Amino acid sequence: MTSRERMLAALDRKKPDRLPVTTHHLMQFFVDTFMGGVSFPEVFDSLGLEAIDWVMPLGYDEGAREDHWKIVVEEVPDSSYVTHRHTIHTPGGTLSCILQTNQYTTWQAEHFVKTKADMDLIGRYWVEPFCQADKVNEAAARIGQRGIVRGHCITFDVFGQPGCWQDFCCLRGTEQAILDAIDDPQWVHESLAMLQSHKLNYVRSLAGARYDLLEIGGGDASTTVISPSLFNEFVAPYDAPLIAAIRKQGIRVVYHTCGGMMPILEDIAAMGPNAMETFTPPDMGGDTRLAEAKKRIGDRVCMIGGFDQGHFFKGSSEEETRAEVRRCFREAGPGGGYILAPSDHFFDTDMKLLRAFVDEAKKCLY
Repeated sequence: MTSRERMLAALDRKKPDRLPVTTHHLMQFFVDTFMGGVSFPEVFDSLGLEAIDWVMPLGYDEGAREDHWKIVVEEVPDSSYVTHRHTIHTPGGTLSCILQTNQYTTWQAEHFVKTKADMDLIGRYWVEPFCQADKVNEAAARIGQRGIVRGHCITFDVFGQPGCWQDFCCLRGTEQAILDAIDDPQWVHESLAMLQSHKLNYVRSLAGARYDLLEIGGGDASTTVISPSLFNEFVAPYDAPLIAAIRKQGIRVVYHTCGGMMPILEDIAAMGPNAMETFTPPDMGGDTRLAEAKKRIGDRVCMIGGFDQGHFFKGSSEEETRAEVRRCFREAGPGGGYILAPSDHFFDTDMKLLRAFVDEAKKCLY
């Protein structure tokens, strides 16, 4: 099989020729530090991984953005991090957030929605994007049989996220979003419905785009952050229709939950995604028991992830890394429908362990 055929077979819960092996996002720090700053396609080729081309080409009504949703970025002096304030000017007022960056990643130091009135501004003036399908199709032609084309259902500017609850948490702040869900659930439901409406408009623009896989969800929906009852009240009702709409466009969906998953495995599967990730193990801060997860939902979705990159990409022996690959294959691989990958991002690595990870995966034959 080609890498593309192998990945698609697993995503469709079929049995490929061997275990597909890939990674989540390639982090620029890893590429610069350990791969000499080569292009992302060259990283996949060099390591022998199944390739993923992440593309998110968004288009806008530029005239409407100039009149109703103008974004201004200003650098903020800070002795520790690269810091920028992003201000969105609307006819009804302004929204602003602060992003900070170090050599590894970017995070929010201030959120856009500080008051409930800020969410009203978003609902009234937000100029939503559309998918530039031609650019997705160029990526599909470029990658060919070397892998798949993947994206997110991200629609909000600056720090948008795939799932409705995840988007709300990044707009409001996770702790405050949870308090809002308890103190004013009606307002949270109204906010999530508004975010969902904009995302559904984006999904409609996917017609003709040759995406292989689109991501929904986010770690703030995991049970290391919220309870199963909050998940079923504030997450599933808003993300499930998105999944259905994306699949209606002929595009597969993966639901991303980096963190606790075991109490809501069936709840996520019931939302109808083709695949689930990241199956983070306990030593990485999750709760996944791969064999149990496979038994409970492996006949309904493809499983992606489950590998402990924190302990087996650095600080272990090659034999231990290879044994961890075999454990993942033994517990989640039977019958197909499994893609081996780290449970989310990694930055630092021992290259001989990373190469052992790939080499051993290719020896896991069906």
